[in-house]
Amino acid sequence: MRIRPATTADIPAMLELEQKCPTAAHWTPRLYQVALRTEESGDSKRWVLVVEQKVEVGTASEGRETPELLAFLVAHDLGPEWELENIVVAPSARRKGLGARLVGELLSHAREAGNEHVFLEVRESNQAARILYEKSGFEETGRRSGYYLNPPEDAILYHRRLR
Repeated sequence: MRIRPATTADIPAMLELEQKCPTAAHWTPRLYQVALRTEESGDSKRWVLVVEQKVEVGTASEGRETPELLAFLVAHDLGPEWELENIVVAPSARRKGLGARLVGELLSHAREAGNEHVFLEVRESNQAARILYEKSGFEETGRRSGYYLNPPEDAILYHRRLR
């Protein structure tokens, strides 16, 4: 299993993965293209990571492997702070520490870059994510009523101080 920067070639797998996760933020292909294009060009400080593993395809004698996307994270550097915009872990890969590894990568990256804060919002009903964030040192700071659609739901706001 490895964590690496995402490329535009990952977008179809990212979209497929988020569709398997009802509590994920559902982005359009265009939003992912913009995030990756701005990251690659240096125009914006977006950071997109994927977690992949190699899986065997075909027969054992062929020995062919293909990468399978298990998780991804999208974050935005907004100066003295970062915003965790999207994080998705495949249902089959949950409870294996992938979300914690991605959040840890973000926190380390933001700290090394001299940033002071990381913010995020999460669906109120997404208890697994809320537990992950709290274990990662985030504190609940507020609520946005009716923030999410389909289904309508409040967003719970979280903050992590890095210094």
